[in-house]
Amino acid sequence: MKVITSANLQEISTPTAVALGNFDGVHLGHQRVIAPIVPSPLVSTVVSFQPHPQEFFQKISRPQLTPLPEKIEILQNLGVKQFVLLTFDQELAQLSAPEFIEQILQAKLQAERVSVGFNFRFGRGRKGSVADLKRVWGKNLHTITEQCLSESIRISSTNIRAGLSRGDLPLVFRMLGRPYSLVGQVVPGQQLARKLGFPTANLRLPEVKFLPRYGVYGVQVDCVWGKNLAGVMNIGCRPTVVGEGVVCEVHILGGQGDLYGTEMRVRLISFIRSEQKFNSVEELRLQIAQDCLAVQQQGVLV
Repeated sequence: MKVITSANLQEISTPTAVALGNFDGVHLGHQRVIAPIVPSPLVSTVVSFQPHPQEFFQKISRPQLTPLPEKIEILQNLGVKQFVLLTFDQELAQLSAPEFIEQILQAKLQAERVSVGFNFRFGRGRKGSVADLKRVWGKNLHTITEQCLSESIRISSTNIRAGLSRGDLPLVFRMLGRPYSLVGQVVPGQQLARKLGFPTANLRLPEVKFLPRYGVYGVQVDCVWGKNLAGVMNIGCRPTVVGEGVVCEVHILGGQGDLYGTEMRVRLISFIRSEQKFNSVEELRLQIAQDCLAVQQQGVLV
């Protein structure tokens, strides 16, 4: 998939079929927006923004469900041919809705087909709406209705974050259409788990990654061996031992070998328990053994 930024817009392949949005998480609702542009003789193109417009205006960072490398991988797997990431700065923020249509969608992208969510807003003051796009693209505008799991549960990035904060992985799976994943590099840790008989791979995660509820999870692990393995993941501040900040550590059932420096993907399958403080290291060791047994009994895999 071709990746274009504001620095090299001249390299955009045209004419395009465009899906517009922020697409954090690339959940099932987002996938419905993207689907109409993929089976097309046009260049299927997802257009998104960095930083998120809310980050730009509110001057606060937003943890991301899918940091850029994850988002690119998912979009490529969906069959998207081109990803255009526009820098959301003062210049872009000041474009009126007609100017955004003319300067970006028509001049730069030569968009012949456009797909958006029903509530998509754009342009200065968010004054642009689906109606403005409809006047230009007519029947070649695809407007995707709100996607819901039930009358009270809407598929959204906000609700996915809320589900992760509760450890509600079944709900998150139903919204994403896949397990939530953590992707990071294996780095040296304090070696405490190894001394307890449960060696772990410590993951360095992207700073912008949205983290789930602190606790213990049953996970599927992808690594350099090219196969899935079952594991037990702990994420949190390790209150029983002295540590520094948030730690994400994974014990692979059946042994893991030397993984330092490799990239590992961890898919969250089940929430085992909340993070807790134990009275002794031995009490912690016994609980880890119970956690591993719980994951084995659940049949997390393969």
